[in-house]
Amino acid sequence: MEVMTNTDSVPEIPVRLDFETHAADFTRAMGHLDRAATKELDRVAFDAKLRELVRIRASQLNGCAYCIDMHTKDARAIGETEQRLYALTAWHETPFFSERERAALAFTETVTLVAQDHVPTESYDAVAEHLSADEVAALLSLIVAINAWNAIAVSSRAWVPGSYQA
Repeated sequence: MEVMTNTDSVPEIPVRLDFETHAADFTRAMGHLDRAATKELDRVAFDAKLRELVRIRASQLNGCAYCIDMHTKDARAIGETEQRLYALTAWHETPFFSERERAALAFTETVTLVAQDHVPTESYDAVAEHLSADEVAALLSLIVAINAWNAIAVSSRAWVPGSYQA
């Protein structure tokens, strides 16, 4: 039996709020925050593929369809594999990620889900075992920035998933 998907019946997800129009100054400030995080990542030569994996994983946890679409496209553009992108939601159960990447992904999860466990000492110690203090700070900057973008995108639906062009 062959199952086919009919894209004609896919519901349109309406924009709730044109955030960029109604909060233009804040949107610009978010751009500055994002660029500041990128500068920190560049300063410590943080791997570009891992940056995208972190952005994707936080966006998955937050349910941000637009950001997942954007950052998977960006990850593919810099050579990330389909296998790792597909396995990212189950990274704990796969052999596809290095110890360094696993530590960064685990830290991403605890920071993104901060209200659950308040980033336990064990979580911080695990990432600090694989990254320098400057790298942890840069990673934390990235996680804060993507979580802020996710909060805006999910609550306002300001950007249509699938519309991002790399």
